[in-house]
Amino acid sequence: MILQSHTPLPLVVLSVAVAGWVMDLGHPDTNWWPLTLLGAAMMMSAARGLSVKAAVLVGAVAGFSFYGIHIWWLTVYLGLIPWIALVLAQTALFAAGFVVLTLAWRWVGSVWPSRLGRLGFLPLVLAAGWTIREVVAAEWPYGGFNWGRLAHAHSESPFTHWVAWLGTSGFGFLLAWLTALGVALLLEQRMSGLHRLGVAASSLVFVLVWPAFPATITDTIRVLGVQGNADAGLFADYQRGDNLRDHYEVTKGLYGEEVDVVIWPENASDIDPLRYDDARAIVDEVTRNMGAPLVVGAITRDGDDTFNSVLLWEEVGSGQTAATDQYDKIHPVPFAEYLPNREFFYPLAPDLFDLVPRDYTFGERDTVFTIDGHTAGIAICYDIVDNEIFWQMMDEGADIIFAPTNNADFGQTDQSEQQLAIARLRGIEMGRSVVNVSTVGTSAIMTPTGETLDRLPTYTEGYMIEDVPTASHTTPAVIVGHSLEWFIAGFGLGAVVIAGLSRRGLPSWQQRDPFDP
Repeated sequence: MILQSHTPLPLVVLSVAVAGWVMDLGHPDTNWWPLTLLGAAMMMSAARGLSVKAAVLVGAVAGFSFYGIHIWWLTVYLGLIPWIALVLAQTALFAAGFVVLTLAWRWVGSVWPSRLGRLGFLPLVLAAGWTIREVVAAEWPYGGFNWGRLAHAHSESPFTHWVAWLGTSGFGFLLAWLTALGVALLLEQRMSGLHRLGVAASSLVFVLVWPAFPATITDTIRVLGVQGNADAGLFADYQRGDNLRDHYEVTKGLYGEEVDVVIWPENASDIDPLRYDDARAIVDEVTRNMGAPLVVGAITRDGDDTFNSVLLWEEVGSGQTAATDQYDKIHPVPFAEYLPNREFFYPLAPDLFDLVPRDYTFGERDTVFTIDGHTAGIAICYDIVDNEIFWQMMDEGADIIFAPTNNADFGQTDQSEQQLAIARLRGIEMGRSVVNVSTVGTSAIMTPTGETLDRLPTYTEGYMIEDVPTASHTTPAVIVGHSLEWFIAGFGLGAVVIAGLSRRGLPSWQQRDPFDP
C-alpha cells in the first residue's frame, strides 16, 4: 500500500505497524524475501508528507513493529525486559531514520522537482537515508545490533550475488534504491503506465543480469561438523559436562572416517580442557582417533580473565595432543557475555543481570587457525555480524570460515535460521565457504557462492562430512570495507542538508511536494 501525502496520520501509523510484520515475513524462517521490499516500500511512502514530530511517531511504530516481532526469540529464556530494552533502542534509531526519510521527501523533492530529480536523484537519497539508520544501528550503542537488515532477508534471492560486489551495507542500499524507485514510479502521475513499467523493468533487469563475482577455488578441505543436540539453554535440565558428552557421543561413532578437521560448536566442551583432566582426556581421544585436529569451543580462563574461546587441539608429536592455537572472542556481546556499566545497570534488574554473573574479557588473539595448509577464519556466534572480525580474518589470509555457535538459548524459534542466513550472506560477501556448526542447529556447510553442501535440522544430533572448497580471491566487498557505507551515509546526509539549505530561497509555491498533482 503506497500512501499519499494527505493520508490521515492514524492510517499512516496503522500502515507502518502492518509493514513491520510484512518485513519480518520476508526474513527466515518464512523467507518470503519479496515481502521485505514491500514492507520497506510501505514504510518509505509513509514517511512522505509528515511533520518531523509525526515522523518520529510513525518511525517509532514502524521500528517497534518490525523488531518487536523479528527478535521475539529473545524472550524465550530471558523474558520481556531485555527484549523491551533492545526493541526500544532499535525503535529510537528507526524514529531518527524516519526523520531523515521525511526530510528527503520534503526537501530533495522540492529542490530537484524535475523528472530526473524525482525518479533519479530522490530514490538514491531515500535509499541512503535507509542505509544510514542500518549503519548506525550496527555500530551504536555498545558496538551496535547488526541484525534484521534489509540485506539479511536476501541470502537466497535473485539479488544475492550483489553482496560480493558491494558488501552488506552496499547491498542493502541497492535493495533500498530498488524499493524507493518503485515507490517513486507508483507516485509519478505524469508518466504513462507503459513508461513507468519500462523504467522499472529496465532497472530490475540491470540488477538481475549483473554477473556474480567469480570465485577462485584453490583446494578443498574435508570437514566433519558435529551437532550434538546439547540443549544447554539457560533454564534447560542441564548438567555440567552434558555438552561435552553429547558431542563426544556423536563423534566417537565416526572414528576411522578420513577427515582433515573436526569442528565442534561454541562451548561444546563445557568443561575447560585446558584446566580439567577429564575434559582433556576426551578431546585427546577424539583428536587421536579421528587422526585430525579438533576445533572446539570452551570457556577458558587466564588469571582473573575469562574468555569465550575456540581451541585448536591437535597432535604435537609422540602421540601427544595439545591446544596449539586459540581464538578468544574479541567483542563479547553486551548484556549477554558482559554487562557494560554494571554499577548503573545491575541495580535496575538484579534478578535478570544475575544471569550475567561474569564479564567476559575482550580477546586480543588473531582470528585464524592454520589447519592442513589452510587458514581458517573463526567467527563465534554473534561474530557473524561483526564487520571488524571479518575484515581482520581476511587480512590474515583466511581461505575458509568456521562459525561455531550455540543457539540453545533461543529454543524452537527462527533465531538460528536468521543467523544461518546471515552466515550464508557473509560467506558470499567474503568469497569463502562457511562451516556453521551449532549445538542444537541450524548447522550447515555453504560454498563461496552460497550453495548448501549439507545441513542439519534443529534439535537433532547429527554430523556433516563434506569436501569443502577453499578460495583465494578477494571480492570487491572486502576491498572497499567500510568505505562504501561511509560514502553512502555522507552522500545521503549531504544531499538532505544541501537541499534543506537550498529550499530556503525558493518561493512557497515551489516548495510543494513534486509528486502531488
